[in-house]
Amino acid sequence: MKVIISAHTDKGNIKDTNQDSYLVRNLDVNNRNFVVAAIADGMGGHSQGELASSSIINAIKTWSVSVLPNMIFNGLDDQNFKNAVKNLIDKKNSDIKFYGKKNNITIGSTLTLLLLTDDRYYIANVGDTRAYEITDNNIRIITKDQTLVQREVDRGIITKEQAKTDERKSVLLQSIGTSIEVYPDFYFGDTRKDTVFLLCSDGFRHEISNYEILNMLSPSNNISENEMKNNLVELIELNKQRQERDNITALSILIK
Repeated sequence: MKVIISAHTDKGNIKDTNQDSYLVRNLDVNNRNFVVAAIADGMGGHSQGELASSSIINAIKTWSVSVLPNMIFNGLDDQNFKNAVKNLIDKKNSDIKFYGKKNNITIGSTLTLLLLTDDRYYIANVGDTRAYEITDNNIRIITKDQTLVQREVDRGIITKEQAKTDERKSVLLQSIGTSIEVYPDFYFGDTRKDTVFLLCSDGFRHEISNYEILNMLSPSNNISENEMKNNLVELIELNKQRQERDNITALSILIK
């Protein structure tokens, strides 16, 4: 599997610190190439949210070296991915809650984790960070936000258009470090060549449309790492020009 990968993060217009953290790395197991990518969006006073998100990303980095290669070697499937990631998330949820209780603070983080193989994708999601699948003709949001507003859309209480301007749109149903028990959503599917997978924090997509993302990040517009980087930066700057207030992070992976 040949890929082009790029990522960019920005603390944005308002916040003093960047509470987003991310990871993207290539793995070579049994002469097969795999990509592990993740974005975590921390929350908490001052720099504490950054501690939550960075600790999750560091745990995934360790997991991708110490656990994942053996899973792949022994035969990766949907269920053992679910089990391994749930164990990882449960451990970090407990660790972060313990840290918060010890320091009398409440901190937590969202997480979107992606594992790409040459024929399949595996995704785990907590909160409102997102994963997208982009071709030259289509953009699809793979994950569903775990937010109060999304739940009300699902129940028919409000419309998708109303949700975009609802003041509660950032209220999460759960996050790692603040919930008694965390229930990740999992998504699986087949991978195809000439497809871009995009992970992003919520700050990346508040002020830009799906059409603008598709136009900039479609496979035919990202034929090199440098071009992909420039496109990510341009979209992030567009968010800032439109007065996005949050930290902004995105990473994209093109399967060639």
